[in-house]
Amino acid sequence: MTPQKVAEQFITAINAHDVERLVSLMTSDHRFVDSLGAAVEGREAMHEGWEFYFEMVPDYHLDIRSSFIAEDGKAEAMLVGVASGSYWSNGVKRPDSSWSAPVALRALVRDGQMAEWQVYADNEPIREQMRES
Repeated sequence: MTPQKVAEQFITAINAHDVERLVSLMTSDHRFVDSLGAAVEGREAMHEGWEFYFEMVPDYHLDIRSSFIAEDGKAEAMLVGVASGSYWSNGVKRPDSSWSAPVALRALVRDGQMAEWQVYADNEPIREQMRES
């Protein structure tokens, strides 16, 4: 599978909040890097991470508008678009918590699976909501 196709399937799983599908698309040593540069490694850790995130932002959505494949033959794709959602705490949507932010995503694919997923975005809107709750 091409890096583009794997990235598209990964985004489809994210938008469906399908944690099991996300995990099935990851390499066993999958690495996730958030917008602050913090890294989480391993499928199991990411299974928990995505479950937690979808509880916190149950309407999280990625709207990808452009994508680029590395020209040097690496199994790498860059995706650009908008991330959006709203912050929920204890199963309750926080007032005025909807947010939307430009996002760039780096996908590194190995053997048809997502080896690394890196997020470049300003997530300050959701961090602000978390501080207020």
